[in-house]
Amino acid sequence: MVRAKLLIPLVLFSVFFLHSNAGDEEAFDVRQHLSSVSRYKDVAGNSFVASEIPDGCTPIHLNLVARHGTRSPTKKRMKELDNLAARLASIVKEAEEQKLPLQNLPGWLKEWESPWKGKQNGGQLTVQGEEELYELGIRTRERFPNLFDEDYHPNVYPIKSSQIPRASASAVAFGMGLFSGKGNLGPGKHQAFAVTSESRASDIVLRFHDCCNNYKDYRKSQEPSVNKLKEPVIDEITSALTERYKLNFTRQDTSSLWFLCKQEASLLNVTDQACALFNPSEVALLEWTDDLEAFILKGYGKALNYRMGVPLLKDVVQSMDQAIEAHEEKHAPGTYEKARMRFAHAETVVPFSCLLGLFLEGSEFQQIKREQPLEHPPKPPQKRNWKCSNVAPFGGNNMLVLYSCPAKSSSKYFVQVLHNEHPVPVPGCDGSDLCPLDVFKEKVVAPHLKHDYNAVCNIKAGQQEQKPATKVSAV
Repeated sequence: MVRAKLLIPLVLFSVFFLHSNAGDEEAFDVRQHLSSVSRYKDVAGNSFVASEIPDGCTPIHLNLVARHGTRSPTKKRMKELDNLAARLASIVKEAEEQKLPLQNLPGWLKEWESPWKGKQNGGQLTVQGEEELYELGIRTRERFPNLFDEDYHPNVYPIKSSQIPRASASAVAFGMGLFSGKGNLGPGKHQAFAVTSESRASDIVLRFHDCCNNYKDYRKSQEPSVNKLKEPVIDEITSALTERYKLNFTRQDTSSLWFLCKQEASLLNVTDQACALFNPSEVALLEWTDDLEAFILKGYGKALNYRMGVPLLKDVVQSMDQAIEAHEEKHAPGTYEKARMRFAHAETVVPFSCLLGLFLEGSEFQQIKREQPLEHPPKPPQKRNWKCSNVAPFGGNNMLVLYSCPAKSSSKYFVQVLHNEHPVPVPGCDGSDLCPLDVFKEKVVAPHLKHDYNAVCNIKAGQQEQKPATKVSAV
């Protein structure tokens, strides 16, 4: 009886989903529903999207904030998959001993072993991840040829990454594409270039979450409640899987099978094993649970999540100011920066996207300005803007392109925001992707800059009052 009650909401959603998507059933591709485990090409495409730039406007500087490319599972996750293999063997054997009808059970599941069994290392950039960033580098140079027309120098084209190897490897892959054919090394005329990193213990620009004590406390305190929010969906799907395949699945089994689905589809391009256990409506719900977790722990669910990214926002704006100074003072070519490129993590790209006000619904931008909490992303089948397959897939990125425009324009300088190479509307700029720089600074940047990183991250609530300055006495 309890199981029947659990199944009713899922069955109703399944009927709605299949009816509303009957014409698109064949077009459903699970690889577009893997939340932050999605591959770049599956959700963003492999090309820049053209946008309307006023005549006479030319790009003078580019900021890039990118997530690392597709990576292998971490050692902890590989252990989870090994445990899943043992668990599947156990429940299949149990079902066989009970002589349960297993005609619907997929053959692969009976003797499945993890593709990563025996691997000693994890979390590294894969070949697909290298290609994602390499090709992004090539497209970036092709899209902005006048920004990348000079000989390489680290002061002109600084490339920065976090200290995590998959991020620095992504930076290298991007740089190889960006500067391909412009150097003197080997038949491919590769260009040697520098990638710089700050220590993990002090990198408040690209790994601000690692240095933010209040955030670490918040995340630890919220993870149990996030799991509670996800449990009803996981339980419904667990009941459906048990009924469908006659195996005694648990909530942990369902979570691990969903993780396996994401890894198989993203890394191995396999969609007919673990992913095929779930129907499209179940995939949509599981994707939503991942997106909900990212919203609460990395995104708009708590202002702390993105306020700790203010040092990165300051770094971006500072680079624009320096580019304008060089442009107006007519500095000689090769003596000033033309692009600043950074490679990090979802924990970097998601908060930065929130600082820009991207992926909000309706009046939510005004709510954020008033420092009011936002509702959670709506549950399927309702539509939502907050989908991590778009917000922060592997290789996901934000570009802020600074344009100089003719004197007759409404503004001398404009900022264009591109997300995953697509122009995106910025709420603080009246929904335009091209924003006068002064408006961008006033409406988007200034409200965040009143928050100091140390106060946000390292001073406990109730201790925010500023202490009077200490008088320094002469010795």
